[in-house]
Amino acid sequence: MKNSEIDKNTIVKVLFVLVMVLCISGYVSSPVALVGGFLFSYFLGHPFLALNSKAVNWLLKIAVVGLGFGMNLVETVNAGKEGFLLTVFSIAATLILGYFIGKLLKMDRKGSHLISSGTAICGGSAIAAVAPVINASEKDISISLGVIFLLNSIALIVFPPLGHLLGLSQHQFGLWCAIAIHDTSSVVGAAYTFGEEALKVATTVKLARALWIIPLSILSVFLFKGKGKSVKIPYFIFFFILAIILNSYLPIPEFLTTGITSVSKSLLVLTLFLIGAGLSVDKIKSAGFKPMILGVSLWIFISVSAIIAILTI
Repeated sequence: MKNSEIDKNTIVKVLFVLVMVLCISGYVSSPVALVGGFLFSYFLGHPFLALNSKAVNWLLKIAVVGLGFGMNLVETVNAGKEGFLLTVFSIAATLILGYFIGKLLKMDRKGSHLISSGTAICGGSAIAAVAPVINASEKDISISLGVIFLLNSIALIVFPPLGHLLGLSQHQFGLWCAIAIHDTSSVVGAAYTFGEEALKVATTVKLARALWIIPLSILSVFLFKGKGKSVKIPYFIFFFILAIILNSYLPIPEFLTTGITSVSKSLLVLTLFLIGAGLSVDKIKSAGFKPMILGVSLWIFISVSAIIAILTI
């Protein structure tokens, strides 16, 4: 009996590694990787669950920094400027709307603030940064992450077809992704599916948006009187900027920059597979009714208002 269990665990581990290799081979798209990860974990289990969160965290950062070697500084700055006003408006409006909807639903104030923060800026990263400074409970953190993660996964799948249906250009879609999709991983994944220019615009605007974690965390300290709490700064964004500068001003061979960006895209697909593998049915169920209403309402608001603004610019 024990031998059969050992054999089964070994087989699952080998299959998991083989699927990971398939993800970085270039033959698997971002949405397929995400859904595939969830299905693998659901039917066979996750053989490396304890390592999943750290792996996702590091792989995403490495992939994003690597993508910087495929970008030009002038183009990046222009894209950032264009998304600035949209970013400021969408963050402020989402946080305010989240406060009032949360109050209407009679939700715990900290829980609604976490969901609003995750929707407004960059999903799980914003929640992880804000949670300690407002002394959020483990339950509030778990529920908000569950809501954001589920909607994030849906966005990765539905946004590219919607972009084509709406006739969006590469530039417009990249901007829309950066504003309306929560986590950086799904933003980059959806944009990668849509096209090369969309990927560049989405990555640039989203990472510029992620820097708003800092003022949001400071604001949260005052709103919830969390004195003495440190603010987490997403330092990897500065390495992304450094990669863009190096690519723009140093005579780096084209084969090297092309190779780095190609590997980064493959790592991104692998990251999305691991994200899917870490999404369990229990996490989805734990989200709850009221938090899901809040999350969906804010997501619809930011998606619709962003696309209207982009199409009328």
